[in-house]
Amino acid sequence: MKLLKVRGSLRESAIYVGETLRNVSGYIPVERTVIITDSNVAAHYLGDFPPCPVITIGVGEKIKTLETVKEIFARLLEFGTQRSSFILGIGGGIVCDITGFVASTYLRGIRFGFVSTTLLSQVDASVGGKNGVNFEGYKNMVGVFNQPEFVICDMELLRTLPENELVNGFGEIVKHAAIGDKNMFAYIEDQCDKALALNPEVIEKLVYDSVVIKSGVVNRDEKETGERRKLNFGHTFGHAIEKTIQAPHGEAISVGMVFAAALSVKRGLFSQKNADRLTGLLEKLKLPASFDINMDDVLDALGKDKKREGDSIHFILLEDIGKAVIQEIPITEIETVLKTM
Repeated sequence: MKLLKVRGSLRESAIYVGETLRNVSGYIPVERTVIITDSNVAAHYLGDFPPCPVITIGVGEKIKTLETVKEIFARLLEFGTQRSSFILGIGGGIVCDITGFVASTYLRGIRFGFVSTTLLSQVDASVGGKNGVNFEGYKNMVGVFNQPEFVICDMELLRTLPENELVNGFGEIVKHAAIGDKNMFAYIEDQCDKALALNPEVIEKLVYDSVVIKSGVVNRDEKETGERRKLNFGHTFGHAIEKTIQAPHGEAISVGMVFAAALSVKRGLFSQKNADRLTGLLEKLKLPASFDINMDDVLDALGKDKKREGDSIHFILLEDIGKAVIQEIPITEIETVLKTM
C-alpha cells in the first residue's frame, strides 16, 4: 500500500493506493456512518461493507442530479444523521461526486471519505476535492470544492469491471501522462497489453503515478485558478461530446485529447509526430480518436462551458508530451479546426 496526501483549504486528504474495502472499518466511526453506494457495487460487494445504514442509488449520469441529492437528504434525515456523523461513498465517480456534494452541504458540512471502485474514479473523480452534480444536462454545473478525509483505491475491485469501464479509466491515465510525465507516457506505451490485462504491478503503478500528478497539481492550485486547469486537457471538447451524444466520459475525453492535440499542432506548439503518438496510444487502449457528431450541437455546448470567458475558452494545449499550457482560444478558431477534422 502507498500513501499520498492532498492538502485542501479545509483539511488534508489521505489517498491509500492498494488498501482494501475490507479494511475500511479502521478509517471510519462505524456506529455513526452512513454509506452511499450504487446498485452495481451493492450487488457485488454489499457483504464486504461495514455494518452501517446504506443508501443505494442508481447508475449512470442521468442520476447525477439535484433530485438524487434531495432523495439522499431525506434518507439522512430518516437515519437521524448529525454533524458528528460520517458519510462514506463506496463506488465510482458518480457516487464519489454525489457523496462529496451531499456531505459538504448537509448540515453545512459533515465528514466524508471514499472507497473508489472504478479505475476512472481512482485516478480522477475521487481525488482532488471537486464534488458536484449535473444541471439541465450540463456537467458538474452545481458543486463545491471540499476534500474527503481519505480515499481508498482498492485494486481488487477493478476485476469485476466490464472492459468499457476500464477503458474509461485509461483515458484519464493517458491524460495525466500527456500533461505531466513523458516517462509515464512511454511506460504506458511499453506496458499497454499488461495494463489492459490488469497486471497487478502495472495497474497499481499507473494508478499511483496518476494520483501523484493530480495530487501535486491540486496541492498547488486547489480551486482551479491557474495550474489546475491543466487537468482539463481533453475535457473542454470532451464534455461537449458527452453533452451532445451521451458518450462515456473516458471515450469523450479521448476524442477531446485528439482534438486538443490537433489544435496544438495548428498553433505551432506541438509536433504532428507527437500528436500521432498520442492518437496511437489511445487507440491501442481501445479508446476512440473520433465520433460522428453534429458540429452545431457541439459548438452550442462549448458556448455554455464553465471555462468560457466572452468569445474565448481557456483551452489546454500541449507543447510536448508531458508539458501542457493554458491558452485562450477564440470559439471561431475552434470551429475552424473542427471543420478540418
